[in-house]
Amino acid sequence: MDTPLTRLTGVLHPVVQTGMGWVAGPRLVSATAAAGALGILGSATMTPDQLRSAIREVKDRTDAPFGVNLRADAGDAEERVRIIIDEGVRVASFALAPSRELIARLKDAGVVVIPSVGARRHAEKVAAWGADAVVVQGGEGGGHTGEVATTVLLPQVVDAVDIPVIAAGGFFDGRGLVAALAYGAAGIAMGTRFLLTSDSTVPDAVKARYLAATVRDVTVTTAVDGLPHRMLRSELVGSLERSGRLTALLRAVRHAASFRTMSGLSWPRMVRDGLSLKHGKDLTWSQVLLAANTPMLLKSSMVDGRTDTGVMASGQVTGLIEDLPSCAELVDRIMAEAGAVLSGLPGRAEPPQ
Repeated sequence: MDTPLTRLTGVLHPVVQTGMGWVAGPRLVSATAAAGALGILGSATMTPDQLRSAIREVKDRTDAPFGVNLRADAGDAEERVRIIIDEGVRVASFALAPSRELIARLKDAGVVVIPSVGARRHAEKVAAWGADAVVVQGGEGGGHTGEVATTVLLPQVVDAVDIPVIAAGGFFDGRGLVAALAYGAAGIAMGTRFLLTSDSTVPDAVKARYLAATVRDVTVTTAVDGLPHRMLRSELVGSLERSGRLTALLRAVRHAASFRTMSGLSWPRMVRDGLSLKHGKDLTWSQVLLAANTPMLLKSSMVDGRTDTGVMASGQVTGLIEDLPSCAELVDRIMAEAGAVLSGLPGRAEPPQ
């Protein structure tokens, strides 16, 4: 299927696997890329050396294009951009809007820049700064999310910018791809659906928890890091929501110390990253500190398999997913479904007289 997204990135199918921390590693990304979709490494939970190693592992596994996702506000963003350029990565995606200077540097090196946004004004800003495309995530999406549904946000952004728009939040099959294309998108991006594949390294116990979930088992809470975060309901989430401020802060300090040891970041660097989280948001200092919870709580589930002590970020589509196909099977199925829907449309509706 030929769309502005496939032409821009060189992939065969207009489907993107998002850069999920602890989840989107070399195995998942290379399997996605080999299936003809755009796989994106989640680098926020990697050190720079681990990122370089992960990029090289993907390149050893496949010759297909892939990307790297990074935090534009991270203290070492410049170093990570240099690695992306040095290693010849095709696409750089951003969880937050990158600066005009970062976009220019990547584009000068021939890297396609695709930021993720959750509002029309943010899409307009990065488009004006030279972004090649934009991922627009509606409130149905997992992880940090907004309040506006994809079906409302997507047409707003499509009408506002003249670069390819990739729809995210609520997609899991070929019908969704066709719907996104009808809205004017150039493709779809999916996180939870790729997390729930046989190529995902997420432990089986955690995958089972997702598969058993219904739509009602997905909630939005601010208890983890002070920002709206969509995830599976669990005993841990309930405990965090019931915790007093002192208990929450003590837990946050403990997790911050663990993340510092694992990542090699200094305390001043972590403080600077916390300040960047606060910038432009109405967060208390307590909430900034609570943000240290997120990496370690996600690791507890996505790496260690602890559904009792880990956070399980989740889109609402979790309640509709029932199997664990390989990435190749998933992408082939989505494209076959999309073709069937498109071919069946003329018989389902008559043009107006």
